[in-house]
Amino acid sequence: MKRNFRFVIVFALIALVLAPTLAGALTDVPRNRTLVLGWSIASPIGVTNPWAVPGYTHQEGNVFMWEPLSYFAIFADKEIPWLAQSMKYSKNDFTELTIKMNKMAMWSDGVPVTSKDVVFTFQGQMQNDKLPYHGQFDQFVKDVKATDAQTVVVTFKQPAPRFIFEVLMLKFDTGIPIVPAHVLADQADVNAFPGGNDMVHSGPYTIISWDKNQKILDLRNDWWAVKAGLIKMPDVKRIVMVNLGGQIGQNMDLVAQRIVNSEMDSALDMRSSIISSILKQNPKVTSHAGNQSPYGYLDWWPNSLWVNTQLAPYSDPRVRRAMSVSINREQINQVLYEGAKIASIYPFPLYPGLQKFANSPAVKALEQKYQPGKFDLAEGAKLMKEAGFTLNKDKLWEKGGQTVSAVINGFEGIHSDIAPVLVEMFRNGGFDASVNFGNDAFQNMVDGKAGLYMWGHGASLKDPYAALELFHGKFSAVLGTTAGSNRWSRYKNPEYDKLLDQMAPLASDDPKFLALAAQALGIYWRDTIDIPVIQWLHRIPYNQTYWTNWPTKDNLAAGTNGAFWAQTGMLVVTNLKAVQK
Repeated sequence: MKRNFRFVIVFALIALVLAPTLAGALTDVPRNRTLVLGWSIASPIGVTNPWAVPGYTHQEGNVFMWEPLSYFAIFADKEIPWLAQSMKYSKNDFTELTIKMNKMAMWSDGVPVTSKDVVFTFQGQMQNDKLPYHGQFDQFVKDVKATDAQTVVVTFKQPAPRFIFEVLMLKFDTGIPIVPAHVLADQADVNAFPGGNDMVHSGPYTIISWDKNQKILDLRNDWWAVKAGLIKMPDVKRIVMVNLGGQIGQNMDLVAQRIVNSEMDSALDMRSSIISSILKQNPKVTSHAGNQSPYGYLDWWPNSLWVNTQLAPYSDPRVRRAMSVSINREQINQVLYEGAKIASIYPFPLYPGLQKFANSPAVKALEQKYQPGKFDLAEGAKLMKEAGFTLNKDKLWEKGGQTVSAVINGFEGIHSDIAPVLVEMFRNGGFDASVNFGNDAFQNMVDGKAGLYMWGHGASLKDPYAALELFHGKFSAVLGTTAGSNRWSRYKNPEYDKLLDQMAPLASDDPKFLALAAQALGIYWRDTIDIPVIQWLHRIPYNQTYWTNWPTKDNLAAGTNGAFWAQTGMLVVTNLKAVQK
């Protein structure tokens, strides 16, 4: 492993955190009751209010403070009721929802969590267009009322069969937490209120220290969920999130050495070569798949190469298709994944429900028709010539003196294995390819700059609607404006939008829904809205020197994915078991 003294100070802070004489107000918590996690912490210090815009993120430790009505455990394929005892559609046409709250739910200041908080949370989303789920609430919710202290009734404008799952359950990076009405109702501007370390919350951990180097959270011994019998008192008494600095995924060789040395218990997911090296060096470190390649689990974030479909020459579907057929997906499987079938043609992960959809006769017929995974440089050349391009002396496609920029904007820590392989393939296909892992990569996606954007589709888990909806015209930002995350394509097609609008009120198992979804996927392939490349793997190292019961293939634990930064990260941490009693 390489060493870099710029990071020695950062990692030495772990020792400082555990030394009460140096930490001032920090109480003494031994290492065997402290969970040390590595992550890039970039959000403004002190922003803990989920409604703070901009600035709030759940991924940097705030997830340990906030709770939902319920969680969804992807690998157990089940709902885990939490602040709510139940959420059920009270009308068969999905136009009314009844929520029953857990009577024992309590805020950290001792105030009960009641239907008043749910109504406040929902009405805030309905009325405040700065909040992340305003669009869904505005589209679907007609009215929300508390019928008693533990009961909420939601009336929808139209059938909303996916509202519970997509909006109200926390899973991966989606869903909403419930916020305290008695705190936020007193704020003149809920979006400007940062919250601070002492923000009232319902979750198990409270921030006791936060600076540019780390965030430290301690367990609340009065956490309501223990008293309610939902979970046993957690063994993890303190969480230390060490700020790795820089872009997400940078300097992972240094982080890996800290995992090997048992100075960290877990960190961001890693590339195959790094995690395999960790597993060889320390037998107490494992992954979701143990020490077996490809070492990880299927994440919900399959990566495509997105383009701005409003910007020439990417506005020509022939150019997009020519780029797609330049990719040898089978070679990607062999070179990067030891033969595992990770290369993809879908904008969604192949979890059981989605795999069933992908295997349906209608989808298979469209796959045969459009051949989205085809590798064929001759077809690519034909398409580029039809689009008016010719090969120049450098064997790059050119029109009007301009080559086709195929610079791949991505992130070194997570794309350093795949991006160079794609660059070589694109150059063989006649495209002016290179890699940009610079600090401007993400902003280029936001701004719709020329080039390709290596990014995922965080959306669908059970059915394809959420992933397909990413390309609905209502999300199509015009040139000169910024595009929202997961909507980089700026695609707009009334034919496609009509299918999505017809799908929205239908249940996922409705034959009409499935037929419409297949048609929409067919358009995705036909128009090459973006260029699907790989399913995403989370290859997260779990050091078991101090902590066991990490969620793995052979040990479901709480049944969630193993990312501590995801919305279900609280369940990962609170279900860990201390090795040393």
